[in-house]
Amino acid sequence: MLGSITSWWGGSAPTPAPESKPFDPTDPKQNPLNPKGLKPCCACPETKSARDDCFLRFDSDESTEKCKELVQAHIACMRGYGFKV
Repeated sequence: MLGSITSWWGGSAPTPAPESKPFDPTDPKQNPLNPKGLKPCCACPETKSARDDCFLRFDSDESTEKCKELVQAHIACMRGYGFKV
């Protein structure tokens, strides 16, 4: 209705603001750190594999301390692709 009234007066209806999309780290247009559009599961296979192998080798008490550096390396790799970890 507002559009018809304003057009009658010679004006135009206000254009709606463009909807902003939520940040998607897999979208290369939104995240230049991830130009291939990798998903989190596929972004850092080397550090992920080393981390997982470490957790499989040691029981839960030992793995927390022994795998700490591998976990930190994987987190750093994921953040390098723009993922919030």
